[in-house]
Amino acid sequence: MSITRQKMWDRLGEEPVDLLVVGGGINGAGIARDAALRGLNVALVEGRDLAYGTSSRSSKLVHGGLRYLEQLEFSLVFESVSERRILMDIAPHLVRPLGFLFPVYRGAPKNLTLVKTGLWLYEGLSLFRSPKRHRRLKPRDVKKEEPALTVENLKGAPLYYDCATDDARLTIETALDAADHGATIATWTKAVSFLKDEETGRITGAVVKDNLANGGLKEVRAHAVINATGPWTDRVRAMSSDQSAPLLRPTKGIHIVVEREVLPVNNAVVCFHPDDDRVLFAIPWGEQTYLGTTDTDFKGDPGQVSADADDVHYLINVANEYFPEHPITADDIIATWAGLRPLIAPPGEDVSESDVSREHQIIIGSDGLITIAGGKLTTYRKMSAEVVDRAVAFLRLANKLPKNLGDPKTEFRSLLGARGWPDDEDDDDILRILAKRSIEASDDILDEETATYLGYTYGVRAPAVARLVAENPELAQKIGENRPEILAQVDWGVQMELAATITDILIQRTQVYYRAKDQGLKAAQVVAERMAHLLSWDQETIDEQIQRYVNDVELSRKWREGFDS
Repeated sequence: MSITRQKMWDRLGEEPVDLLVVGGGINGAGIARDAALRGLNVALVEGRDLAYGTSSRSSKLVHGGLRYLEQLEFSLVFESVSERRILMDIAPHLVRPLGFLFPVYRGAPKNLTLVKTGLWLYEGLSLFRSPKRHRRLKPRDVKKEEPALTVENLKGAPLYYDCATDDARLTIETALDAADHGATIATWTKAVSFLKDEETGRITGAVVKDNLANGGLKEVRAHAVINATGPWTDRVRAMSSDQSAPLLRPTKGIHIVVEREVLPVNNAVVCFHPDDDRVLFAIPWGEQTYLGTTDTDFKGDPGQVSADADDVHYLINVANEYFPEHPITADDIIATWAGLRPLIAPPGEDVSESDVSREHQIIIGSDGLITIAGGKLTTYRKMSAEVVDRAVAFLRLANKLPKNLGDPKTEFRSLLGARGWPDDEDDDDILRILAKRSIEASDDILDEETATYLGYTYGVRAPAVARLVAENPELAQKIGENRPEILAQVDWGVQMELAATITDILIQRTQVYYRAKDQGLKAAQVVAERMAHLLSWDQETIDEQIQRYVNDVELSRKWREGFDS
């Protein structure tokens, strides 16, 4: 059964729903999935694409937060490492173990004994279920493990393990699983105002706008409305009757991407910035490496957040401190991304950006608006369950709770790309088998690189994507130069994953925007022509879509305007 954006828009508002979720990031998607699996009638609206904001602009890590031990946030660490294990189980194709090397130099802010003690505590809080046990490397071992890393004044380097993920695809698969269990997931659909009961003042739904076509409006009636809009939280709360102080203190984090040959790392390397001792990472990413993140206060339009020259200088400086034989220059940077952490504002103004708590809050306003804010990617599933628990209690008090609700068991239910994933086999072996099956499903048209890539991207659904190539060999065409992505992914994205724009394909459904040397500017034309065929775009729409994507690329390059080498 196809799942298209148009079908979802057409279905939206046909009948009242139990829950209307505003926001299509990881929290909104998780809430919709949890609620749908309980048996609630759910609709989700997102003003742009799934994972458009913070949920595609994170450090792409699923981790316990080793540094939170220093802040004595033991409960947050325990919760995070527990959720890390669950995500590895329900999405093994998207959440994969990654080594983290923690080099300790003479005069470093953390001594070797403290780091070792912290890692034992870290693994203890995970009940010793980390992806792998940590071990200590001596300087000569570090030189073999990470040849690019300076060993001058190095005392040692523990190697521990957390996980890396594709944050956008984790969000997308979570939302698609909600849709698979009956939820309506309407992207490019903006909530512009709330509907309210004239007598009680309680929110009873929202007026939503089609942001793609004619800008038409619809009313969506709902027994409860949840605000899960991340950095847009306070803007949505402003549509409510509660006129309280801003809830958030958003901070900006940026990353830069370079080719692996420019900065070759085999593990995520923990770096302390020489200026302020902030923790950053140099992270291996296939043929690329990315560095980040920064942590600075941000005021402005969340949709226009971008890296600036100071941000990029900051990351280049730390990279060149730790990898002096592989210096990075501005010309080496392929792409940047910038995201906002929707952190809860602490009392007082004397708390630094990095010390603002990553804990979350759930707030129910006087008009019934349920707001979730704060938290981190790793714990989204548990946060979502807490929000739905509160929503269920709210519906029960309002005598609007449906009968026969079930246990969602989201910790045991695999996402779509992991359904049928063998529990007793090595994940890498499974991915090799999936690559072989994908090649066979394409009638041996696909090459091994693309088939392997499809497995990492779609999991057990990879052969289904490959079968599109067998049906139409033209879909084996590569989207970009020296890239594994193919046109079949455009068809799959439009027909099965709610993609509706070039940006949806090149940023959220694939990572061409971050990884291609031209950030997909040439690929935009290829994608536009295929989407025009699928969605009946005229030339004016094609031109408009391409220009929108060009604008996205220009925003990621805005830092160059003020960069002084």
